[in-house]
Amino acid sequence: MTRRLKRGAAPRSWTVPRKGTKWILRPSPGPHPQAESMPLLLLLRDVLRIAQSTREARLLVRSGAVHVDGKIVTDLARGVGLMDTLALGAPLQANYRLFKDRRGKLRLYPIPADEATVKIGRIQRKTTVRGGRLQVTLHDGRNLRIPEGQDWKVGDSLKIHLPDQKVLGRLPFAVGHLAYVAGGSHVGELARIEKVEVLNSPQPNRVHFKEGFSTVKQYVFVVGEATPQITLPEGLNR
Repeated sequence: MTRRLKRGAAPRSWTVPRKGTKWILRPSPGPHPQAESMPLLLLLRDVLRIAQSTREARLLVRSGAVHVDGKIVTDLARGVGLMDTLALGAPLQANYRLFKDRRGKLRLYPIPADEATVKIGRIQRKTTVRGGRLQVTLHDGRNLRIPEGQDWKVGDSLKIHLPDQKVLGRLPFAVGHLAYVAGGSHVGELARIEKVEVLNSPQPNRVHFKEGFSTVKQYVFVVGEATPQITLPEGLNR
């Protein structure tokens, strides 16, 4: 696979100008789909503007000052996706989390330093592995074994510590809990779950919110019970 793509063919979720150089960097294969992540180079150079060129960005990552989800990253093509944390060490000392705004664009938002090692992941799949143990796969590709006595379900969210992946808590997909909408016409909104409509058809189940709208279940990302468990972009908290 080529490491570049034409700028005009870049996903609409990317916050880069539609006009400019003909070619743009393609994200490396990773945990997030191409349309749901942006290459680290574009975030450093075109979004945050802390590097003026690819060469400057390469020097920055080689210094070990750039962490994604708590790990040092040196690949400028590494895709950074929804809920991922980006931490910049000295002398920059800044921390960000990637969200979608209300236009569906991927954007970095500042977060406190102590949140750079915390992440919420949505359970996408639940499978049985060798030995009869149960395992879940999160939206960012992480695989975690379900501890004995725990009843984790698809749609629940897990609050994890980075980079050791220690589970700090479970946020059940349940009525009354707060959810971030990660897709559809209400993308980027925070709402409280009112009811779940189970459809006996090939159509996905729909989730209705107290704010007066609904969306399909796979777009619902539980982020808290009474209050959000992470810092959200301004304007989302209700």
